[in-house]
Amino acid sequence: MTSKKAVEEMILAVCRKHPEGIQDTLLEKELPDVPVNDRAQAINALLSSLKLQILVNPADPSSHIYKANSIGDAARFKHLNAEDMLVYQCIQAAGNMGIWTRDMKQRTNLPQPKINKILKQLEERLLVKSVKSVQNASRKVYMLYELEPAKELTGGPWYGENAFDSEFISVLQEATMSYIKSRSDATLSDIVRFIKETGISKQALQEDDVQRIINTLDYDGKIEGMEVEDDDGDMVIHYRLPLMRVPASTAFTSIPCGVCPVFTECVEGGKISPQTCVYYQSWLDQLDF
Repeated sequence: MTSKKAVEEMILAVCRKHPEGIQDTLLEKELPDVPVNDRAQAINALLSSLKLQILVNPADPSSHIYKANSIGDAARFKHLNAEDMLVYQCIQAAGNMGIWTRDMKQRTNLPQPKINKILKQLEERLLVKSVKSVQNASRKVYMLYELEPAKELTGGPWYGENAFDSEFISVLQEATMSYIKSRSDATLSDIVRFIKETGISKQALQEDDVQRIINTLDYDGKIEGMEVEDDDGDMVIHYRLPLMRVPASTAFTSIPCGVCPVFTECVEGGKISPQTCVYYQSWLDQLDF
């Protein structure tokens, strides 16, 4: 008969072969000679000693998986009880999107005051942290302490103190414009490198972040992109100042008729006419003849 300690070591050995986690059905297949009751007792003992943790299966949320803890994890989780670990694992499963306390209550079936007490303990031990969402400033979500919050939560580099940083965007736009002007044209990679080397941004900007800045300048008609074949035969977009700037306004757009949605129906003497148009009359009154 295999001893309890030996069964625990066998289970840990199998779990370590599957660092991403292992389902109970697969664990049973790998240990066919271990009776169900012995395996269950060993798993409970390993969970209590924090050598093993039970998690929701990412591939099938209706099932769970077992994962072996490292020696360092066991030390970090020391003195945490089953309810503490339940909340921790609930937060862990949420990843860098975090989880709201109300959702924790639904998933753990623990009362809210108990969850709040556990969260305070986990925060003090630097196991989890709270993050405010730019989508809902009054709501905090919790995630593992070592994780970087998702851009959906923080708003990415365009938000500071949970507020949209329009000044920072303006600085990047002006710097990008000046750089393109000084070089005649520049690629996305060129602009990313320029921003990094000059230290304009205190945050590390990714290519997709810089592309958004470029797009705003492109949409405003301040720059234009053109595809150029590089040495490898790949098409790369080069940005430059437009050869012909789009005017902010024209003689036609300065009068109400230029943006009137019923312009084609406007006829002299008709129901819609220059004589009855209050916008046209107001524009005439502003002119200094």
